[in-house]
Amino acid sequence: MAPSVSPPAGQPESDDESEQVRRTWLERRRNKIAEEIARNRRGEYTVPTWVLAVALVVIVGAWVALIVLS
Repeated sequence: MAPSVSPPAGQPESDDESEQVRRTWLERRRNKIAEEIARNRRGEYTVPTWVLAVALVVIVGAWVALIVLS
């Protein structure tokens, strides 16, 4: 008989386990999205930081261009 070899750490042991891990991940993702939608409907939404950073860069860039090109 061949010795039993376990998968590397962090790897599911079988296809059934990998399917369960995937299903659990999908459920958590769906719950997270549903909670975010509920918060947004209640008016508790926030603007992502990257959007604010891009807006700031655009405003400062336009201001600098206006000064330089005038």
